[in-house]
Amino acid sequence: MKKIAVIGLGYVGLPLARLFATKYSVLGLDINRSRIDNLQKGIDDTLEVEEELLKSVLKSENSNANGLYCSFDLEELETATIYIVTVPTPVDTKNQPDLTALVKASETVGKYLSKDDIVIYESTVYPGATEEVCVPILEKQSGLKFNKDFFAGYSPERINPGDKLHRIEHILKVTSGSTPEIALMIDDLYASVIAAGTHLAPTIKVAEAAKVIENAQRDINIAFVNELAKIFNLLDIDTQAVLEAAGTKWNFIKFQPGLVGGHCIGVDPYYLAQKAQQVGYNPEIILAGRRVNDSMGEYVASQTVKLMLSRAIILKNAAILILGITFKENCPDVRNTKVVDVVSSLREFGLQVDIHDPNADPIEVQKEYGLESMLGLPQKKYSAIVLAVAHQQFLDLDLSELLEPNGVVYDVKGVLGSKADKKL
Repeated sequence: MKKIAVIGLGYVGLPLARLFATKYSVLGLDINRSRIDNLQKGIDDTLEVEEELLKSVLKSENSNANGLYCSFDLEELETATIYIVTVPTPVDTKNQPDLTALVKASETVGKYLSKDDIVIYESTVYPGATEEVCVPILEKQSGLKFNKDFFAGYSPERINPGDKLHRIEHILKVTSGSTPEIALMIDDLYASVIAAGTHLAPTIKVAEAAKVIENAQRDINIAFVNELAKIFNLLDIDTQAVLEAAGTKWNFIKFQPGLVGGHCIGVDPYYLAQKAQQVGYNPEIILAGRRVNDSMGEYVASQTVKLMLSRAIILKNAAILILGITFKENCPDVRNTKVVDVVSSLREFGLQVDIHDPNADPIEVQKEYGLESMLGLPQKKYSAIVLAVAHQQFLDLDLSELLEPNGVVYDVKGVLGSKADKKL
């Protein structure tokens, strides 16, 4: 009888655990006790799973009955036969892959691994990481032999935070396994709950590589339109109008300029780049795209300052309001948000920066970046406003009530129309 344990109940793990719980007995494990306390009440702070949907699968004990039991107690893992690891895999301050959480999760799983168990990884990694990094840890901790006593698989996550249209069950899932037989078993497992179907990759490395190039491709394309935005700004051409005109051709790929952060597009290319460099190849296009996108925070700040100077606004101690601190719209996730680059650059110009985001937890913002963020709209006037994130709540704001008479509005996302003095 299948007993699934999902390790890591964040943006990836919780929706997956909830979905599997509709057909299987699922243990959801997370070391964050407050997170578990909330989940047991049906509250998902990431806003990925609605309360009613979560409560519909919750059960009060770690039994064999179908449903989801959430816990922070590692010993609960003893009853599992299939382990799915969905922990974060960020980069460090030097943009090098940080596998700390993945290593610790593998150490934990290895302690409870039994004969014939299967460990499936969903965390983004470079090609080869599952078999080169994770499997040896599992073997060491369990004393079992890989592909004889236990098996492994890789099924890259394709969660799009904040997207209520493309839910996990509606996104085709790539699967793989360490032997042909195990690969089919893993594929059948996911196919039993993924309505969109599955694609069985021939090897674990292929599945790992597919994940990193999905986001590296988007990163490069966004870097291209970010560079176009810089060029067209110098030529005094409306970037959005150009993209709209070019988009009338049937095979034009539509991307928008902007700040590229988060835990996927802004991170995954570095995983592939590092692996390429390890085998002696310098990935010029991938890293060039990263450089362009990493420069956009400073660019937005400089363009905002130029706009202020055009209105003869004195910069020193001028008040400026940043709308949005999360890495994308309609989502509370602040991990690897590039809005902080805008804030940092504006402060270097001597500006007093306030941040308003109705979706971001101020405590989390303070913890991650040492910045103060307000949930409520401030009651003061500003010399400039930068719309950095296109939260739904911002679209109908009367910005004139927040602006000084000669104040300016810079629209990073190009959603404010005539309310903005300039857009990216």
